[in-house]
Amino acid sequence: MSDGIKGEVRSFLTERISRAKDVTDSDDLFKTALVNSMFAMQLLMFVEKNWKISVGTEDMNLDNFRSIDAITAFVNRKIAA
Repeated sequence: MSDGIKGEVRSFLTERISRAKDVTDSDDLFKTALVNSMFAMQLLMFVEKNWKISVGTEDMNLDNFRSIDAITAFVNRKIAA
């Protein structure tokens, strides 16, 4: 399931940010300046809608959305809960 999640996150990013195609799964999306706080909200809404999970206030931690790997792990945790 993780590979599917990673692929969907990568597709979401590359469809909206052309430079995202060069990002590895572990690259920090904020340090590379691919994602800013405004786009982070779009990413959060994508995660909620795509996997039908709720992202609560306690989940709004940059570490959950810092990289493709982090987003994948976060989604897996939420699905398993």
